Amino acid sequence: MSAALDSQAATRARIADAAEGLFRRLGYQKTAVADIARECGMSPANVYRFFASKSAINEAIARRLLDGLVAEVEAITAGNGSAESRLRRAICTLHQRDITLFFQEKRLHDMVTAAMTEHWGVIERFIEAILVVWTRLIAEGMARGEFRPMDPAHAAFMIKQCTMLWSHPILIAECLDHGIEPEKLLADLNAALDLLMAGMRLVK
Repeated sequence: MSAALDSQAATRARIADAAEGLFRRLGYQKTAVADIARECGMSPANVYRFFASKSAINEAIARRLLDGLVAEVEAITAGNGSAESRLRRAICTLHQRDITLFFQEKRLHDMVTAAMTEHWGVIERFIEAILVVWTRLIAEGMARGEFRPMDPAHAAFMIKQCTMLWSHPILIAECLDHGIEPEKLLADLNAALDLLMAGMRLVK
């Protein structure tokens, strides 16, 4: 039974890998299940045995990409430096990954945008995971005397709300489409973080 499950998981991963490659080359909207099946050397009916639809394949790929981002943020927050510096670095990293996706992987950016519309549950789990990491880091900063006493979970949530412009792929795309340069966006994010962190610091 375990071997059968492993085989199914391997096939699902192979289909997702093929689909991601096509989404990168052709775009999410222009890729059909038949294209994915052809890339895998199987029939469309066989693909449907593992995924109910192209949208379900997109969901699996989005989950994998977002899980990778969570792991990167966790690695940053577990690193060296003050809690404030690590929190800032984690927030800026999420923003810069979105910028990179827009410019270097525009078709993949479109796929993530589609996932936000079709599979909000995946996005919601990603946000929850990020908030857990930030909450833990804020609590650490409080214990170390960097941050004033506060509800760490509420503080993490408010940081997410206040920095949404720089972390939401659709909002970032709109800014870039309206001619705002990436350097300007990053400078504005750092200015916003200056204000947020000033409000969180413990006054000695």
